[in-house]
Amino acid sequence: MRYQLLFSEGRIGNVILRNRVVLPPLEVGMANFDGTPSEQLIAYYEERAKNGLGLLMTGITRVNERHGAGLPRQLAMTSDRHIEPFARMVERVHRHGTKIFCQLHHPGRQSNSLMIGSWPLMERIGRLWPGYWKHFFKLVPAAEKFAKTGLAPAVVAPSAIACEYSKQKTRALSNREVRSLIGDFVRAARRVQQTRADGVELHAAHGYLIQQFLSPRTNRRTDEYGGSFENRMRFILEIIRGIRGLCGPDFPIIVRLAVDEYYRSIGKPGLGIELAQGVEIARRLEQAGVDALDVSSANYETMNYWLEPASFEPGWRKNLARAVKEKVGIPVLAANVIRSPEQAEAQLQGGCQDFVCLGRPHLADPAWSGKAALGREQDIRRCISCLWCFESFLTNAARGETLECAVNPRLGRERETADPLKNGAGRVVVIIGAGPAGLSAAEILGLRGFKPIVLEKNAFVGGQLQLANKPPKKEKINWCFADLEHAAVQNGAEIRFNTEATPALVRAFAPYAVMVATGAKAVVPPVEGVHLPHVCTVTEILNGAIRVKNQRVAVIGSGMTGLETAEKLAEEGNRVLVVEMMDQIAPGVHLQHVDDILPRLKAYATDFITGHKLVQILADAIFLESAAGGKRREEKTDAVVLSVGVQSNNALAAALQSHFPRLCVIGDARKVGRIPQAVRDGFDTAWNLM
Repeated sequence: MRYQLLFSEGRIGNVILRNRVVLPPLEVGMANFDGTPSEQLIAYYEERAKNGLGLLMTGITRVNERHGAGLPRQLAMTSDRHIEPFARMVERVHRHGTKIFCQLHHPGRQSNSLMIGSWPLMERIGRLWPGYWKHFFKLVPAAEKFAKTGLAPAVVAPSAIACEYSKQKTRALSNREVRSLIGDFVRAARRVQQTRADGVELHAAHGYLIQQFLSPRTNRRTDEYGGSFENRMRFILEIIRGIRGLCGPDFPIIVRLAVDEYYRSIGKPGLGIELAQGVEIARRLEQAGVDALDVSSANYETMNYWLEPASFEPGWRKNLARAVKEKVGIPVLAANVIRSPEQAEAQLQGGCQDFVCLGRPHLADPAWSGKAALGREQDIRRCISCLWCFESFLTNAARGETLECAVNPRLGRERETADPLKNGAGRVVVIIGAGPAGLSAAEILGLRGFKPIVLEKNAFVGGQLQLANKPPKKEKINWCFADLEHAAVQNGAEIRFNTEATPALVRAFAPYAVMVATGAKAVVPPVEGVHLPHVCTVTEILNGAIRVKNQRVAVIGSGMTGLETAEKLAEEGNRVLVVEMMDQIAPGVHLQHVDDILPRLKAYATDFITGHKLVQILADAIFLESAAGGKRREEKTDAVVLSVGVQSNNALAAALQSHFPRLCVIGDARKVGRIPQAVRDGFDTAWNLM
């Protein structure tokens, strides 16, 4: 076997694991509203267990109903009624040879005030009246407005220090409440043990309650649970001691530990836990008798240093796990942005860690473990670190829906998409365009037994992704279209490059159906001077048709495409001005992406103007108009790059419509979106073709 250490047996406490591949506790929002596992959640876990996973750890499992709920659809271990449903999930996972630990969690100050106090009542109503939840989520927007008034209950924390990300009213737990919470964790662990699960993990990372007690940034208490290092350790040590007392010495305990909060990386040196102290915490936990450490980092205020955007290199924080492993004798688990079996094996062989945690990679490909074990690395669908999983989670959780994955449209639909209807019988389906929608459709059509023929006008696949991959630090985009192409061809698709689709050419194939995936094109706004020779769109910059160097360049529009193009221009020696019509840069863009790119743009001395729209372009200047008062201002420029959005490129679809009764328009050609929408649209259209 190529990856001998990765697929060798491992041990955590008295639990023997068949390999060293771990699905860490990544929350997916698929549990029932009453905290029990849903069939959707069990199917999600089973899909990964049956593909050779060594250890599976559940997502966040609440231990307290009054102020410990993190989201509506999470697991719970707050009552004995949770034991039997959880035990059924444990049995389903065990039948595939995978071990399962339950992660125990309390959000502390990173909760939402809407979940405080009222959740037990909401959950009880939901159990008595199943239709209640449809009405509940209709009320969420109004409830969020109410929360902003400051009248909603406060979230709880060791000290009354609000999280700068969550921005919730925060109060300090009383001493009695702290002691009660210790009991909540201990009793939850005993319930997990009664389900025949293999162990528990305590979540002391990513800024949640236990970490809040450990960190000097969030723990300013003056009682025995705060102040000195020893007092800040007391909360978790008493939880561990309680679990050992109630569950016995042989029930394994893992602690997920943030050993570095990375405040220095956001310009706040000296705040929070830094690595030396994190390693000392790890040593104390080993002395307390925990069986393994799951090494992580950061919190919500420094989120990009735990849940990384695409700009972070694989393995960039492996030094954290190595530093802990050098000082403890118990197994060390870690994620470290591992994206390939080669990297996983290298980090094990190099002594960085004992187990490899693959959260987002298992969202992207549930068969990651099985493919790697069989030496089918080329078949793995890679996570591109686009953060759509978390971005969609934030939006969908407020609707009672699950997170999504940009490259895996089956996520959360494992049962429904387990068995495709294989009725293609070799019938030809012509797909026009080899972007993400077209390739996704081609894969599924091939799987169903159709003969997909993809007509691509360029000499390469990717569509708009061949623009998205051009700015700095966007190389992982290449993985997306490379993996889509591989899967399509593997399932029988034929891709014809340098082929311009015409009605006559398409008719020559006598197709059963036609799918038009011709993507989108840049919008050119009706502004005076827009057709001057020094004006272009981001498309022409990114595809290399126009090269600009050592000039003053105005980029109009600060969506992610505009900002990424600005970075490319700045890197090539230009002095860049970004103009945004709205009052803030990157309106509507996921905050992590903004936090990632803005420091790099500022390092290039990029200028920003907000609240102004472009009204005129001259040979050496642009005129902007204030969105507030209409006042005009002039800015000297040598070149102007337009990044004001895209529109569907569907002219060919209109020309073909009358010739082919089974014609489907998919991806951006149907409705402009992003990678996840294109991939899913292609998948669903191909899956449902009749």
